[in-house]
Amino acid sequence: MKSIHLSALRESGRRAAVVGLGVAAVAGLAASPAQAASWSSSLSGAGAGFESRRWYDSGGSTNITFTDCTSDVSVANVTLRKDVDFQVDPQYSTASFSNCFNGYNSTSSGNWGDHGSGNYYFAVNYGSSAVLSVRTLSVNY
Repeated sequence: MKSIHLSALRESGRRAAVVGLGVAAVAGLAASPAQAASWSSSLSGAGAGFESRRWYDSGGSTNITFTDCTSDVSVANVTLRKDVDFQVDPQYSTASFSNCFNGYNSTSSGNWGDHGSGNYYFAVNYGSSAVLSVRTLSVNY
């Protein structure tokens, strides 16, 4: 009789452990942070108001970095915009990139806070006649 009770206790203990591990695994998946995404490219002869490719952001901050910039001016104004159908696209703050003009590996970065989910792009040098080239640019979102 004693061995039957111990066997039943062991079996119920195993079931409880399996259920507990399953609940912990599901809770761990639900609590995982959102995966960040990024893309990289370059610019060659981008004129005033040039618009980058669009990307979908599910929410969170955006960081744009330029490395090794050349232009007839020594600043690139980078504006984050949200692509909104049938409306004027909202524009968020403009970052002035100047350090990237200081040499081959010099970089400039701009950071924008969370503006919700949607399709985004950046534009360079609105209202300027400057032509910009960037050896490497990266967008992290």
